[in-house]
Amino acid sequence: MQALDRADAQGAIRAGFTATKRIGGAVERNRAKRRLREAARLLLPQLASPGFDYVFVARGGVTTRPWPRLLDDVKSALIRLAADLGAPQSADAGDKASALLPDTRS
Repeated sequence: MQALDRADAQGAIRAGFTATKRIGGAVERNRAKRRLREAARLLLPQLASPGFDYVFVARGGVTTRPWPRLLDDVKSALIRLAADLGAPQSADAGDKASALLPDTRS
Protein backbone atom coordinates (compact mmCIF):
# COMPACT_ATOMS: atom_id res chain seq x y z
CA MET A 1 0.00 0.00 0.00
CA GLN A 2 1.17 3.50 -0.77
CA ALA A 3 -0.09 6.92 0.25
CA LEU A 4 0.48 10.39 -1.14
CA ASP A 5 -0.45 13.70 0.43
CA ARG A 6 -2.16 15.75 -2.28
CA ALA A 7 -1.62 19.00 -0.34
CA ASP A 8 -4.76 20.54 -1.79
CA ALA A 9 -7.77 22.17 -0.18
CA GLN A 10 -9.98 19.09 -0.60
CA GLY A 11 -10.17 16.78 2.37
CA ALA A 12 -11.41 13.83 0.36
CA ILE A 13 -9.80 10.43 0.76
CA ARG A 14 -9.20 8.76 -2.58
CA ALA A 15 -8.24 5.14 -3.20
CA GLY A 16 -6.97 3.20 -6.20
CA PHE A 17 -6.49 -0.52 -6.66
CA THR A 18 -4.08 -2.50 -8.82
CA ALA A 19 -3.25 -6.14 -9.42
CA THR A 20 -0.57 -7.36 -11.80
CA LYS A 21 -0.70 -10.49 -13.94
CA ARG A 22 1.46 -12.21 -11.32
CA ILE A 23 -1.72 -12.51 -9.22
CA GLY A 24 -3.29 -14.67 -11.91
CA GLY A 25 -5.76 -14.38 -14.74
CA ALA A 26 -8.37 -11.66 -15.10
CA VAL A 27 -10.81 -13.45 -12.78
CA GLU A 28 -8.25 -13.72 -9.97
CA ARG A 29 -7.09 -10.10 -10.42
CA ASN A 30 -10.67 -8.83 -10.31
CA ARG A 31 -11.42 -10.92 -7.21
CA ALA A 32 -8.31 -9.51 -5.51
CA LYS A 33 -9.33 -5.94 -6.31
CA ARG A 34 -12.92 -6.54 -5.14
CA ARG A 35 -11.66 -7.84 -1.80
CA LEU A 36 -9.31 -4.88 -1.39
CA ARG A 37 -12.11 -2.45 -2.32
CA GLU A 38 -14.37 -3.87 0.37
CA ALA A 39 -11.59 -3.75 2.96
CA ALA A 40 -10.90 -0.14 1.99
CA ARG A 41 -14.59 0.72 2.21
CA LEU A 42 -14.69 -0.59 5.77
CA LEU A 43 -11.37 0.76 7.05
CA LEU A 44 -10.51 3.98 5.21
CA PRO A 45 -13.17 6.13 6.92
CA GLN A 46 -11.66 5.33 10.34
CA LEU A 47 -7.95 5.05 9.59
CA ALA A 48 -7.15 7.16 6.53
CA SER A 49 -6.01 10.76 6.65
CA PRO A 50 -8.04 13.39 4.78
CA GLY A 51 -6.32 14.79 1.70
CA PHE A 52 -4.37 11.62 0.97
CA ASP A 53 -4.51 9.27 -2.01
CA TYR A 54 -4.09 5.57 -1.21
CA VAL A 55 -3.02 2.88 -3.68
CA PHE A 56 -3.77 -0.71 -2.74
CA VAL A 57 -1.48 -3.19 -4.50
CA ALA A 58 -2.73 -6.78 -4.54
CA ARG A 59 -0.08 -9.27 -3.50
CA GLY A 60 -0.05 -13.04 -3.75
CA GLY A 61 -2.53 -14.75 -1.47
CA VAL A 62 -4.99 -11.86 -1.27
CA THR A 63 -7.68 -13.99 -2.93
CA THR A 64 -7.21 -16.94 -0.57
CA ARG A 65 -6.44 -15.14 2.71
CA PRO A 66 -9.26 -15.47 5.27
CA TRP A 67 -11.35 -12.29 5.40
CA PRO A 68 -10.60 -11.37 9.05
CA ARG A 69 -6.88 -11.74 8.41
CA LEU A 70 -7.07 -9.61 5.24
CA LEU A 71 -8.87 -6.87 7.18
CA ASP A 72 -6.22 -7.05 9.88
CA ASP A 73 -3.45 -6.79 7.26
CA VAL A 74 -5.03 -3.73 5.65
CA LYS A 75 -5.62 -2.14 9.06
CA SER A 76 -1.98 -2.70 10.02
CA ALA A 77 -0.78 -1.23 6.73
CA LEU A 78 -2.92 1.89 7.17
CA ILE A 79 -1.69 2.40 10.73
CA ARG A 80 1.93 1.91 9.65
CA LEU A 81 1.50 4.39 6.77
CA ALA A 82 -0.01 6.98 9.10
CA ALA A 83 2.93 6.59 11.48
CA ASP A 84 5.47 6.81 8.64
CA LEU A 85 3.83 9.90 7.17
CA GLY A 86 3.27 11.57 10.52
CA ALA A 87 -0.42 11.95 9.75
CA PRO A 88 -2.67 12.69 12.73
CA GLN A 89 -5.20 10.05 13.70
CA SER A 90 -7.87 10.05 16.33
CA ALA A 91 -7.02 8.14 19.49
CA ASP A 92 -9.93 5.74 19.08
CA ALA A 93 -9.36 4.95 15.37
CA GLY A 94 -7.98 1.51 16.20
CA ASP A 95 -10.97 0.76 18.41
CA LYS A 96 -13.40 1.66 15.62
CA ALA A 97 -11.57 -0.54 13.14
CA SER A 98 -11.43 -3.43 15.61
CA ALA A 99 -15.21 -3.25 15.94
CA LEU A 100 -15.45 -4.07 12.21
CA LEU A 101 -13.51 -7.29 12.57
CA PRO A 102 -15.46 -10.39 13.56
CA ASP A 103 -14.54 -11.98 16.86
CA THR A 104 -12.53 -15.07 16.01
CA ARG A 105 -11.78 -16.09 19.59
CA SER A 106 -13.36 -19.36 20.68
